[in-house]
Amino acid sequence: FQPVAYSGMETGRMDKASYLLRQGNINVMLSSPLQKGGEMNDFINKHGDGIRNIALECPDAKRAHDLAVSKGAKSFQEVKTYQDDHGEVKISGIDTYGEVKHLFVERGGYKGDCLMPGFVEWDPGYHVQDVGLKYVDHMVGNVGWNEMDVWAKFYREVFGMDQLISFDDKDISTDYTALKSKVMTVDTGLVKYPINEPAVGKKKSQIEEYLEFN
Repeated sequence: FQPVAYSGMETGRMDKASYLLRQGNINVMLSSPLQKGGEMNDFINKHGDGIRNIALECPDAKRAHDLAVSKGAKSFQEVKTYQDDHGEVKISGIDTYGEVKHLFVERGGYKGDCLMPGFVEWDPGYHVQDVGLKYVDHMVGNVGWNEMDVWAKFYREVFGMDQLISFDDKDISTDYTALKSKVMTVDTGLVKYPINEPAVGKKKSQIEEYLEFN
């Protein structure tokens, strides 16, 4: 992944520093807090380094947020507008499993190369070799015992997703561990969310271990 943009104290952002990395159509934003306290510090202290925000591009961030909330989702952030000389980006968000958030990003006619306002182009002085990654195929949500059906229903009712396939402990297991999974997807197949939960095995499920460590 090639670093392409930066946001921090030098750009007027006093609470955190963020670097935007890109390969193909994949954008990864890495952020670190610059001050004590706040949501980011709380998350890191509780979970360690990890992914909290998963951004989904949409044509209307307000409508996506309001529709999701009307179907039972809990609001994380009502729509906010971020502007610079290249245009504006609108972002809203909802809570999902654990402390993971889904952000709805409306880019509209934003012309900047830095993904969104508040960032400046950044050349680190080196250029990494592109290994051919084009897009994210799927994002996995690991949930606790007996929560898989709850969250599969959430994605079906809130996002209008369908179940693509399911796996039980006979499909995904080793001699000692096992898990269950339901793969939820939108009709285009561009967004897929496997929802995994622990299953009974001779030893602790790998999903249970993941949740304990994270």
